[in-house]
Amino acid sequence: MATSLEVRGLTVELPTPGGWVRPVNDVSFTLGEGETLGIVGESGSGKTMLSLALMGLEPHGARHTGEAWLSLRGGGNGRGEGGENGGARNGSHGARKNLLAISQNEMRELRGREIAMIFQEPMTALNPVVRIGAQVEEAIRVHEPRAGESEIQRRALEALERAALTDPGRRARQYPHQLSGGLRQRVMIAMALAAGPGVLIADEPTTALDVTVQKQILELLAKLRRELRLSMLFITHDLGVVAQVAGRVAVMYAGRIVEEGPVAEVLRAPRHPYTEGLLRAAPRLTREKPVPIPGTVPSLDALPAGCAFAPRCPHRVAECDTAMPSLRAVNKNHEARCILVP
Repeated sequence: MATSLEVRGLTVELPTPGGWVRPVNDVSFTLGEGETLGIVGESGSGKTMLSLALMGLEPHGARHTGEAWLSLRGGGNGRGEGGENGGARNGSHGARKNLLAISQNEMRELRGREIAMIFQEPMTALNPVVRIGAQVEEAIRVHEPRAGESEIQRRALEALERAALTDPGRRARQYPHQLSGGLRQRVMIAMALAAGPGVLIADEPTTALDVTVQKQILELLAKLRRELRLSMLFITHDLGVVAQVAGRVAVMYAGRIVEEGPVAEVLRAPRHPYTEGLLRAAPRLTREKPVPIPGTVPSLDALPAGCAFAPRCPHRVAECDTAMPSLRAVNKNHEARCILVP
């Protein structure tokens, strides 16, 4: 399987009155072509900051290190590895760009055309005083400056239809407040895919939707992934959703990936205590009561010296407090950041 996105040692640091903190800390993963990778964790685990860093949308004052190589659908000039200047390089499926080393102008050219994002709350992501059609058209016009207005309008209606909005012509004339939450999320999907990106980041796209609409949105995303050969990074706190949409899952805690592997294997036989805790805390259809994880997520400016999960871990031993464990292989496809992994 060709790789659409390869992240190596990504760290994001933010300034605070108490010093620099790391909401994303040494994160590495690969996203294959046509694959969906789920990113799971509690609020504050670093999921959204990871996605913002990949989109070049970190908060003002943030700094980052590491690499994030994006395979370009549009090809490239093959000027070599690129190194610190973030140039393109040849590969079996075309050129690649390091998203963490390119200029803001270059990032604006790639954002939407090569990599796009569905934001968590469409009501705040959409402009409340601009009609839906105009907002989708803008996503196309930015990357197709030579296209005529009639062509842009046609493609915008096609994008709305692809996102399963009924009567796209009428919807295009409406404002965001005139649409339900599910329809607004479909508009966000249409905008994200209007310019034909190869990688889509979905940041909790079903939050605040009722279960029926949530199922429809998940089915739509799965359908679009198959039809458009999208590579999708699906961010959520819901393990049940991940089981429906993803082939692999990476579990994050306090800015780090603590477990990664095939969804079925990780959910059936988790090897990190945090993943076990998330599964026990998830609601079930049986009469068995959910068991919450004791304690709270540690503050980023007061992380323990060793494993960040150690203060909440039922399997804690003295070694857990000495150093952060590395990711250890459970098998060739599954790894966990825990000293209990042999």
